[in-house]
Amino acid sequence: MSAYHNGIFPWFNPGEPILWWSPDPRGVLFLDNLHISRSLKKSIRKQGFTFSVNQSFAAVIEQCATQRAAQEGTWITSQMKTAYTQLHQQHNAFSIEVWQAQQLVGGLYGVLAGGVFCGESMFHTVTDASKAALCFLVHLCKQSGVELIDCQMQNEHLASLGVSEISRATFLEKLNQLTPKMINKSLWFEQIHESFNPN
Repeated sequence: MSAYHNGIFPWFNPGEPILWWSPDPRGVLFLDNLHISRSLKKSIRKQGFTFSVNQSFAAVIEQCATQRAAQEGTWITSQMKTAYTQLHQQHNAFSIEVWQAQQLVGGLYGVLAGGVFCGESMFHTVTDASKAALCFLVHLCKQSGVELIDCQMQNEHLASLGVSEISRATFLEKLNQLTPKMINKSLWFEQIHESFNPN
């Protein structure tokens, strides 16, 4: 948690020692900058997704690890799963789940540091399920008083959703402003939403 409060996160390849990163520039999502295309809104409605918070943290982190391992290798080792599960049990790490016909088809997890949500990983087994998870995350952040989502590093996919880059110095300044913020953390515990339509 000390690392997250100082803008540092773990990121490494299998077989490597644990490496810590604080990239410059930093990929972030300002909540009002989330871009939801008309086709994505239509897809979320059509897919009949339902959403939950903190219902299946272990399953989400396992799916994230499995999907990344299949694509490019993963830093989400058994030791990392244990560490983030402990953070979850301490009410510092949280998951968003996306369901379809009672099957877990997408989700994300990350660490909550005051007014900043530090996103770690996401997965999907159905088209647009991870994007739907991000949309719901933004909705939850706005409800609870979280102001910024740390996406660590921008890529083309994240840029299409509204993620931008800021300098490390600017990010650390915002982090220092927002991590002491008191938020409505009760909203992050075991919510179930039968439906969600992003604006």
